[in-house]
Amino acid sequence: MAPPPVELPPGASGGAGRPSDTGAASDAAPDPLEEVRREIDDLYRKAASATDAYNLAEEQTAKQSAEVVRLAEKIVRNQLRLEDLKQRAGAAARAQYRSGGLPPEARLMLTGDPQGFLDGAGRVRQGMKATNDLLAELTRTQDDLKTYTADAGTQWGKLEAGRLKKEKAKKEIERRIAAAEKLEAGLEKEERARLARLESDAAAKAQAAWLGSGALEEINRASSAQGRKAIEFATRQIGKPYVWGAEGPDSYDCSGLTSQAWAAAGRTIPRTSQEQWRLLPRIGIKDMRPGDLIIYHDDASHVGMYIGDGAIVHAPRPGRNVTLAGAGSMRILGVVRPDR
Repeated sequence: MAPPPVELPPGASGGAGRPSDTGAASDAAPDPLEEVRREIDDLYRKAASATDAYNLAEEQTAKQSAEVVRLAEKIVRNQLRLEDLKQRAGAAARAQYRSGGLPPEARLMLTGDPQGFLDGAGRVRQGMKATNDLLAELTRTQDDLKTYTADAGTQWGKLEAGRLKKEKAKKEIERRIAAAEKLEAGLEKEERARLARLESDAAAKAQAAWLGSGALEEINRASSAQGRKAIEFATRQIGKPYVWGAEGPDSYDCSGLTSQAWAAAGRTIPRTSQEQWRLLPRIGIKDMRPGDLIIYHDDASHVGMYIGDGAIVHAPRPGRNVTLAGAGSMRILGVVRPDR
């Protein structure tokens, strides 16, 4: 016997009338628990979108941090070079002072050895060229030092901006997940069990609709050698928990799993699902083959790896483990191929 309807927790009413990812609809009166399911799903999707923002900020911060270090090393090298050049320029100036700084005509009149004068004049010209070269290098080094210092300042500003974005995204993730967990925690044990069944039923209904559309009938391509390696890696992670921002080896988020799987296959791809969608070659669903990545939701906030027979391997959301699911169990945005 089904448990009595639950009283909708605060904020859950926002899901009323909003189409779910499954496109499911019913003429019957809305089920309050179904509305809770949709609200929880919406919160986790928003947390996933914030996770992508966090991952991108983390990746950019790491690159900018490395660039700041590289520029700092250049600044130190140039400062040491500048100090050496200044000492050499000072020594050249002191040597010229000791020679009296006489012009060539005066030195010719004071010497009784014209050939010796010519030899000395040649050495003087060489010394003058060396001094001019030294001063030119000194100027270039000073200019380079100014440029590196300015670049380091710019990169430091970007680094700080990235850290702020990362912290903002982290707070957003934690807030959304906490809200979803609070909704679920407010349910009775029987209601939580029925909620799990509703989630499973919604996914199964969407998968059945996708299969019923004939989409799978046109998908019969074999995976590439790299694709097989990526699938082998991803499926070995089944059972490991979803943790936002994680890239293994003990836990993963959705794009952490797909990016690491393809890295294991020898192909570096973008870290986030949104960047995977933006930068990787896009493939029609009818041309999909195992190893391709299916991007989900309008904001490209989720990704799974197609493994064939209408299934994906993916890291679903907080509180869930890496698992297999129907490729059509969520709203498909498109497909990308890492090794095209």
